[in-house]
Amino acid sequence: MDNPEICRMSLIEMADAIKSKRLSPVEIMDAALYRIEELNPKVNAYCTLVAESARKQAIEAETAVIRGEELGPLHGVPVSIKDLIFTKDIRTTGGSKIYENSIPQQDAIVVERLKAAGAIVIGKTNTSEFGWAAITHNPLFGATHNPWNPELAAGGSSGGAAASIALSMGSLAIGSDAAGSIRIPSSFCGVFGFKPSFGRVPQYPNFPGWETLSHIGPITRTVQDAALAMEVIAGRDDRDRFSLPDTGLRYLPFLNGDLKGLRIAWSQDIGYAIVDPQVLKVTEAAVKTFALLGSTIEAARPEFRSPEKAYSSYIGIRLGVVLQDKMEEWGDRIDARLARFVEQNRNKSATEYIRACFELLEYWGEIRPFFEKYDLLLTPTVAVPPFELNSYGPREIAGSKVSPLGWMPFTYPFNITGQPAASVPCGWTDDGLPIGLQIVGRRFDDVTVLRAAAAFEQALPWADRRPPL
Repeated sequence: MDNPEICRMSLIEMADAIKSKRLSPVEIMDAALYRIEELNPKVNAYCTLVAESARKQAIEAETAVIRGEELGPLHGVPVSIKDLIFTKDIRTTGGSKIYENSIPQQDAIVVERLKAAGAIVIGKTNTSEFGWAAITHNPLFGATHNPWNPELAAGGSSGGAAASIALSMGSLAIGSDAAGSIRIPSSFCGVFGFKPSFGRVPQYPNFPGWETLSHIGPITRTVQDAALAMEVIAGRDDRDRFSLPDTGLRYLPFLNGDLKGLRIAWSQDIGYAIVDPQVLKVTEAAVKTFALLGSTIEAARPEFRSPEKAYSSYIGIRLGVVLQDKMEEWGDRIDARLARFVEQNRNKSATEYIRACFELLEYWGEIRPFFEKYDLLLTPTVAVPPFELNSYGPREIAGSKVSPLGWMPFTYPFNITGQPAASVPCGWTDDGLPIGLQIVGRRFDDVTVLRAAAAFEQALPWADRRPPL
């Protein structure tokens, strides 16, 4: 059934329509599946679809509504899960041929909680192999295309999730972010992506390697939808020893608060980044909106040093350990650049690893004083607009050579510190490509990040601007 208006409804609107019996879960599911069937071949956002199971669950959800049963906050709403996150009885590959036929026998905690809230998993979204790169292509499923221009990249590694939301192939996608993997594709695809504080959403079980850096969070078209999702998925679970205590906080009531009294820093380079002129022009203009919303905005140039070398060593050594026993059998069937990355790091010493650990720990000492002065930090989300499909990112920006992570300098530092951060669509290039603005909060202050994002969205709404596809 072709019904784009249903698909374009927000998560909150869908849930309300089901509870008020204005729409049935079956109507919503049929509309979503039809849209995925029509559009997914053009972008490759979904890598696994479980249409039969989803329809069956939608019928069961409709029966529960008719019987007047107590309904969860996401009852009957279809959701997607990134292919790095375990889903019971649904293929979960991590984008790798090593796990091409892997079907977990248990759900990740985040999936458990979504199901308990009544949500229906409709499928898995594409990722880079093991989420190692901030783009979305892998040897198993290929590349995810940008919805605004299919010849360009969707970003990553939650690129399938972001592309699906941009094209209304679902209203909630769950992604993960260890270096920007929620925020980067949200910026490239023109949607809202939220990386909660580290440990806010528990992670278990999972593919190893990213345990100390990865954050699970929502990608949506509106901030309200992300806040509702957080009410469902956040909270302590001791299966993840890094999980934060359950505060019982509801996020939605805080979104209507104004920004008066907030002290907000704007930094175009955080001390070392090189930024594309179009990105800088768009983000600088967007920052002025926060002053109109009542906050105090100060241009800042924090003298942060780039943590790229320590970050790359830390991740490279960990992935090398995880994959070293598989390289002989699978080395020629994994992403070629991932294979080289593993080989470069697999023989590094324990001393090198511990040194990288110490450097990352010390990095918080550089960041912390800045956030004692400011409530929020605004930066571009990504230093460049969307680039060519299958590229790993430009090595030159604004005429200057940059390092391998030089195009994404604003995101991974806040995985190191564990702070909450979001990407909001804030404008467009001359070619009509979306640009994201990053909002970074103080440690554990997820609410203020969401409140600021919601105020910005109300001032400059983005959800009604849709990709040409």
